[in-house]
Amino acid sequence: MKILLVRVSSLGDVLHNLPMVADILRHHPGATIDWVVEEGYTSLVRLNPHVRKIIPWALRRWRKSLGKAETRAEIKAFFKTLREEEYDVVFDTQGLLKTGIIMGAARTRKGGRKVGLANGSEGSGYEGISRIFHTNSIPLSPRTHAVARGRLVAGVALGYAVDYPPDFGLPAPQASTRPSFLPPEDYAVFFHGTARDAKKWSRENWIALGQALAPMPVLLPWGSPQELSEAEALAAQLPNARVLPRLSMMDAVSLAQHARLAVGVDTGLTHIAAAFVRPTVEIYADSPKWKTEGNWSDRIVNLGDIKSPPSAGEVIAAARSLLERV
Repeated sequence: MKILLVRVSSLGDVLHNLPMVADILRHHPGATIDWVVEEGYTSLVRLNPHVRKIIPWALRRWRKSLGKAETRAEIKAFFKTLREEEYDVVFDTQGLLKTGIIMGAARTRKGGRKVGLANGSEGSGYEGISRIFHTNSIPLSPRTHAVARGRLVAGVALGYAVDYPPDFGLPAPQASTRPSFLPPEDYAVFFHGTARDAKKWSRENWIALGQALAPMPVLLPWGSPQELSEAEALAAQLPNARVLPRLSMMDAVSLAQHARLAVGVDTGLTHIAAAFVRPTVEIYADSPKWKTEGNWSDRIVNLGDIKSPPSAGEVIAAARSLLERV
């Protein structure tokens, strides 16, 4: 069986799609699985050794230069690569027009199927027009967890039940792969940055948490000038904190992978720490906890909810509880 997964973005959504791979191979061990993903996230998918071929999609870059001949040549080459294989099943678990177009262009064997979502989840960017590319549209509850959506769609299409925890297929941290920018001792990482201000946790809370964790080193990543300023403001109040240099996406993934403790708001890197099953406290301040909470391990604590951020005391207690476990 040859299967193509279409999930192109964003970081957290691509991550949440990874357990589909282990599920499919658990029930169809001879299957080969390819994946179309935005070029910036190919290295994340590549961490899963069971994905045979990754087909990069570069719409974010292409749309800036659609008039250039080299861009049009890249787009043509993408569709040529996409159509080199014939698949038994093509899954679009994003449900957008652009992912539907990719699904529509993919080739299937005689009797092959193109399977997607019949509906979106609450607050999602689902586009109903994507259904015109489906041969099968699978309906799900609008409050289905982000990790469960793709798993359930594949389970219905391929005839198996999803009644066990997700396996993201991510490697355990190894000393040999520990980046040189990380301290040699155990550390905590604060994923404090997010594009939407309402999802942030207050500076005073981060400072209280950092003080409670001292003398454990606290590492502060950032991804924008505003986040850098926020990280510097935290470090100015926390002698045990260090502002990191700007990291590549894979360096940020390694930061999460090797952390003794990760604490973060509802953002992709926090969810990556949870997917690695690192001791993780996920903070929800203005987004629905049911949608992305790490619910597959007791090493993950989820606090807060829409317009109900947790207190510093609640997060400190959760962090200490996780650190006390062997």
